[in-house]
Formats: sequence, C-alpha cells, structure tokens
Amino acid sequence: MATIFSHALVGATLVAALPLRHRQKRNYAIGALTAVVPDLDYAGFVSHVPYASLWGHRGLTHSIAFALLVGMLAALFASRKGGWGRFGYSILFFFTTISHGILDACTSGGLGVAFFSPYNTERYFFKYHPILVSPMGPSFFSMRGMNVLASEFFWIALPCFVFIFVRKRLDRAAF
Repeated sequence: MATIFSHALVGATLVAALPLRHRQKRNYAIGALTAVVPDLDYAGFVSHVPYASLWGHRGLTHSIAFALLVGMLAALFASRKGGWGRFGYSILFFFTTISHGILDACTSGGLGVAFFSPYNTERYFFKYHPILVSPMGPSFFSMRGMNVLASEFFWIALPCFVFIFVRKRLDRAAF
C-alpha cells in the first residue's frame, strides 16, 4: 500500500483540480479523508482477518462499490458554495476514494486490489507498479519505510506538487 500521506495528498490534489469556486477548505479536508478511508480495513489486518478475504486488506474497502458509497456520503458534508449539488460532489469524492485503490494497484507488493468486490473478489495490480509497498505497523519506521517515502515522493508527491503549482499559477494569470 501507499502511505496515508500520499493517499491524502492525491485526494487534496483532485480537489485542487476543480474550478476555484469549489476549492473550499472543507472540500480539501473531505478529499484527503476520503482518499484515506479505504485503509480502515487495516483494523481487520491487525485483528488477523485473512488478507485474501472480502474484509481483508485491499478487499471490499478498496472497491468501486465502496468508493461510490463513500462518495455519496461525503457529498452530504461538502461545502456547496461553488454551486454544485450533491451529485457533483458525489462524483468528486468517488474519484478521491477510488484513487486509493488505484495507487495501491501501482505498488510493488501485496495481493492486489479487489476493485470489483463484492461481486468479484479477484485482486488486480496494474501492469506498471513503480511505487514501493509500504510496510505496515512499526516497521514503517525503518530504512525500508524511508525508501518507500522516497519512492512516493518521486511517483506521487512531486507530480501532485507540480500540478498544484501550475494550477496556482493559472489561477493568478486568470485574474
């Protein structure tokens, strides 16, 4: 899995892609939170739920169905100052949530992501998976964890920061 830091950054970056009127602090927070929510299944991991089970890590909570549900629920809390209704924010937060599974399918370890759960529990990786898989628990605070952060900086954080920088420059140029 990618770290929660990278998942949250991608969720916030997706909100940054919106027109300025939709970029309220609340929406950034919801975008970051919904991008992290699929890792609630970590509770099952520490409770010894089998990794390959429906409720195992990267199972149901990493699926498209779960992302749709989270997107609809998160839309109830979104700031609607920009004029979008619940449907528009449901789509946004669906994408912030599903970004989690997409990032995890780009990592170098684990059993893959059950995108089509609960209907099909097969796990998938993308063909290209350059992001180092993060160790879980205290072993994160090791040299391996530092290598994961370096990998995520290159493959996730740097592109997000470049996008946000360019987006801010374009916002300034528009005024």
